[in-house]
Amino acid sequence: MKVLLLNGSAHIDGCTKRALREVEETLKNEGIETEIIDIGNKDIRGCIGCGSCRKNGKCVFDDLVNEVAPKFLESDGIVVGSPVYYAHANGGIITFLDRLFYSTIGIDKSMKVGATVVSSRRAGSTSAFDEINKYFTISSMPVVSSTYWNEVHGFTKEDVEKDLEGLQIMRNLGRNIAFMIKSISLGKKEYGIPKNERGAFTSFPDGL
Repeated sequence: MKVLLLNGSAHIDGCTKRALREVEETLKNEGIETEIIDIGNKDIRGCIGCGSCRKNGKCVFDDLVNEVAPKFLESDGIVVGSPVYYAHANGGIITFLDRLFYSTIGIDKSMKVGATVVSSRRAGSTSAFDEINKYFTISSMPVVSSTYWNEVHGFTKEDVEKDLEGLQIMRNLGRNIAFMIKSISLGKKEYGIPKNERGAFTSFPDGL
């Protein structure tokens, strides 16, 4: 069992990474393999909706997105970490997620678990939290919660060390992720994966 943790911060050893490390350590203690991938310090261009990925099975821009996609599809869960700069998720991680999810849209992600971790100095974290969770909810991926919104506060990683509740939330999140992955694994063996209908596709050509 493996979980990918994506660090969307350009400050790769900052507040967001500190929060992800707390989740990672808890996952390891629960017997879950982990890998943290730094996204925020990479030059990731945006999706152009060209549809090339439908034909070639990967994004036309051959960068970190194509490197991470196979790992994502092989994983049991993903944790996306983002700093908050202007009351929403970091543009870099959103650009990355747009292409990651779009280029793999034809591949079933059902019952992979998803979790969002955000860091902010004061506010804007809940809007970022909501923004990222939407990637999971449109992909039939269960969203993992904790004992509050999955957030830490601080201007530096040293500040995050003082956010005892925030770090507690990260540990509880890690335990909940591990529990959900293990439970889903057992459920697959006993009941299988729920079947998703895919026939209908409303594009509004007839005014509906």
